[in-house]
Amino acid sequence: MRVVITGGAGFIGSHLVDHYLNCGHELIVIDSLITGREENIKTHLNSSALQFLNMDVCNVSDVEGKVDLILHFASPASPFDYLKYPIETMKTASFGTYNMLELARKKNAKILLASTSEVYGDPEVHPQKEDYWGNVNPIGPRSVYDEGKRFAEAMTISYHRKFGIKTNIVRIFNTYGERMRSGDGRVIPTFITEALKNKPLPIFGDGKQTRSFCYISDMVQGIMRMAQIDYAMPVNLGNPLEYTVLELADIVKQLCSSTSTLEFLSLPENDPRKRKPDIRRAKELLGWEPQVELKQGLKKVIDWFRSKND
Repeated sequence: MRVVITGGAGFIGSHLVDHYLNCGHELIVIDSLITGREENIKTHLNSSALQFLNMDVCNVSDVEGKVDLILHFASPASPFDYLKYPIETMKTASFGTYNMLELARKKNAKILLASTSEVYGDPEVHPQKEDYWGNVNPIGPRSVYDEGKRFAEAMTISYHRKFGIKTNIVRIFNTYGERMRSGDGRVIPTFITEALKNKPLPIFGDGKQTRSFCYISDMVQGIMRMAQIDYAMPVNLGNPLEYTVLELADIVKQLCSSTSTLEFLSLPENDPRKRKPDIRRAKELLGWEPQVELKQGLKKVIDWFRSKND
């Protein structure tokens, strides 16, 4: 296949680049590098099977040649990033998604939208099923990402209904792995970075809020399987095992042999209290569920962060 990956120099996107190139496909990677990093795909930049376009997806209306599949992963994805780039985040979710849907229509290609568990907001239903409509503050500080992704989902399903193009929507829950940026504000890279330095781990609120963490190799498998089926409704991808932030801090300290203390900070506005995916739909449609246990995955990521600091 010839595959377009937007956000392909980002965390999840670059792992998708690895996977699809290793499977023998040709890739066009589109990334503005606002939060992505060229070094994430540097081993492939000289490959004849990869074309890298350092462009904002909001400005891409066409690419040369045929396209079979579009994986639309462009977007700031961490709170630090989308609060720093609120307008860019919303433009990517709207104009960028529109451009990729038009490209899919023009090329008769399939498109998979990377959505997020944040469409559920601070959920009043637990665990979160795909038929839950969410509890989102439309004008809160997180709305640039939450509502942006909700809009992107609405536009994607509208193109499917009106034009009959093949679409997928995956709602990605907390995912971790190598190539996460230490300063992006997400809890796992933040904890690992500080624990390796024996510095205090920042805990927002009382630390009893829960998250579910999926290792990157499991997420790539779920996305790949989703892209192979014709199913237009959203599908949750994530690990249903739930941990409090305090439990995660203890695990990271243990694995890092760290003497870090905990620093309690005020809880950000609209921060979700619980996050756990119901993945029955993914099990039934894709035969997929995560395989990598949290400590196993964390050990790999800690080793990777250690190697970057050597």
